[in-house]
Amino acid sequence: MEVKLENLKRMLKPRHIVFIGNKNIVRYGVQNCEKMGFQGRIYAVNKTEVEIEGVRCYKSINELPLVPDAAFIAIRGDRAIDVIRELRTMGVFGCVCYAAGFSEIGNNQLHKDLIEASGDMALVGPNCYGIINFLDQVPLWPDRYGSQPTDKGVAIISQSGNLSFNMTMNDRSLPLAYTLSIGNQTVLDIADYMMVMCDDPRVTAIGLHIEGLADLEKFILAAKTALERGVPVVAFKTGVSEIGSQLTMSHTSSLAGSDDLYKALFKRLNICRVDSLSGFLETLKLFSVAGSLKGRKLGVLTVSGGESAITADVAAENEFSLPSLNAEQREQLESQLTTFEHVSNPLDYNMSIWGDEEKLIKCFTTFMRGQFHTTLLILDFLDMDKEDIQPWLIAINSFIHACKQNQMRALVISVLPEGLPAQFRKKLISNGITPLQGMTDAFIAITAVTEYNERKKRNFPISTNLLVPKDQLQKNRSIVLDEWQGKQELHSFGLKIPFGKIVSYKDNHLINKDMNGPFVIKGISTKLIHKTDVGAVKLNLQTEEEVRLALLQMHRDLAGQIGEGMQFLVEEMMPGAVAELNLGIKRDDQFGLALVISMGGELVNLVNDSVPILLPASREEILEALYSLKGIKLLKGFRGRPKGDIEAVVKAAESVAKYAEANRNNIFEMDINPLLVFPEGQGAVAVDAFIRTVINPVKTIDSSIRKENLI
Repeated sequence: MEVKLENLKRMLKPRHIVFIGNKNIVRYGVQNCEKMGFQGRIYAVNKTEVEIEGVRCYKSINELPLVPDAAFIAIRGDRAIDVIRELRTMGVFGCVCYAAGFSEIGNNQLHKDLIEASGDMALVGPNCYGIINFLDQVPLWPDRYGSQPTDKGVAIISQSGNLSFNMTMNDRSLPLAYTLSIGNQTVLDIADYMMVMCDDPRVTAIGLHIEGLADLEKFILAAKTALERGVPVVAFKTGVSEIGSQLTMSHTSSLAGSDDLYKALFKRLNICRVDSLSGFLETLKLFSVAGSLKGRKLGVLTVSGGESAITADVAAENEFSLPSLNAEQREQLESQLTTFEHVSNPLDYNMSIWGDEEKLIKCFTTFMRGQFHTTLLILDFLDMDKEDIQPWLIAINSFIHACKQNQMRALVISVLPEGLPAQFRKKLISNGITPLQGMTDAFIAITAVTEYNERKKRNFPISTNLLVPKDQLQKNRSIVLDEWQGKQELHSFGLKIPFGKIVSYKDNHLINKDMNGPFVIKGISTKLIHKTDVGAVKLNLQTEEEVRLALLQMHRDLAGQIGEGMQFLVEEMMPGAVAELNLGIKRDDQFGLALVISMGGELVNLVNDSVPILLPASREEILEALYSLKGIKLLKGFRGRPKGDIEAVVKAAESVAKYAEANRNNIFEMDINPLLVFPEGQGAVAVDAFIRTVINPVKTIDSSIRKENLI
């Protein structure tokens, strides 16, 4: 693979290019090279044309006067195989295969032939648009493009040809270093392109349009390389769908679909996930121009009360603060503005100083002396044809001047995407200020960049391995452990469970002397998954006689469904919990095993509040997932209630993860619901457990267990 990557680097910066096949594609290719200013030689191969756009057409590859470094092939897929094999034999470094009709339509034989024909040659595609290197003016591209050559910028790697084309045509002043339309990724996959982009110091960030990932371990290594080299990665994932095709009986498998696992993967690798194409482009622009943002304290300058309110709302929604101005600032600003302006943050400086550069500079400079990490100027100019542009230019010049004087990190944001004309954007970027278009997309970008830097500072350990089982398991071979078996399995890995014992309705002694009420009894059977729904749980039983009566009634009610051999679990109830959580394990054929943390009890079905973590998981990842739950307020002392034992929750999650790792090749799914969380220092206890596996535990299951080993 190293040879292919080196060949890809040479292909991206070729000395000569040949376009082969369809005359219209060849024409576009030649025109693009001339338009961009490609400095090398251009050749064409077409059997019917004498010349195209002034470039001589050769009848075959063998007639070429030299071996080109790179080729663009625009002929039918089955005929392209022989051409690719011939190019490889000649010593061409790499080629773009434009044709479709390979694995994307199930033509696996043609797919295999393509791999064999290419050998160690770098092959982009098939079924793709190709590549544009804006840094070195190299377009191996079959259509128009919209961006301009640059000295540095972002690399966009996309699985869609048309989206790649559209992104080159963006009207957002995004500095593009590379556009790579990679299609089917038959020879080189997305991770290979990422590695090559990481080797180019002119690449300021990498943008990924992802439909799916075939080789996760390879992708993880590439993303980790980008992180280590300080190259931010932004992902826009399409083709989102839940796995959901297999029947499950636990709550957990309905919580974490494949897209949730992609989110978990991106979070682990500190990849910024954005969910809109416009937000994707704005985030890349912010990374490329600003590089980083220091923190969440914002200062906001507007010329309208409406804009102030909009910005304040969006900032709060995304967990940014707007620090108040100090007394000296307020006094100075009150003297600079009229009595109509309310001096605060956001500051609506209104129209009293609009168009007056000296007063604007003084106002902006005074404002920026506040305790802000970043200052935002909210500005829209929407009618280039009818308005006098000068007052807006004065505002921008004043802002630039104040930023330099205060050495302040700054952004200019338009409320509407069309509110920042190209000449404004160009001027701002040349002065190191990022122009962001549209308030919503602006804060998508600001939030993504801020979170990236926060996670980078925390420096979490990154596991490059996933707990992917060796073989796919057959669902028809699976068994469900009853609650007692499941609890003891997990208890052996450190999970705390209530004190209890297994009994039958014929037993004389149902409660041990060292057991304290109130008690709960549960029907124990692998046929009972959701016990409450069928009356297989009785709570708040105070005496042994109450336990016996409830047990006999439960036996009568369920004997027909479960059979005479039904057993019962008698446990001490666990009062005083401050919250209920759910801990689960999800199995995915691609991602392997994932730990899922969510709010528990009835909330698991009512509130979509869950976070998956790919295994193996670090303590830091478990804590981060826990604190990202909406229900974390219950564990932090909600409305004067006691704080929950978060340390005990982490230990419980670690125990579940260790069990899953030890049983990685036979576990299907697991559900600990609820995990009762008690006040600080008092622990967390699993009061129910569901485990689906393919292997029945071989160790003896005791009918009771010593109390000191439990809670």
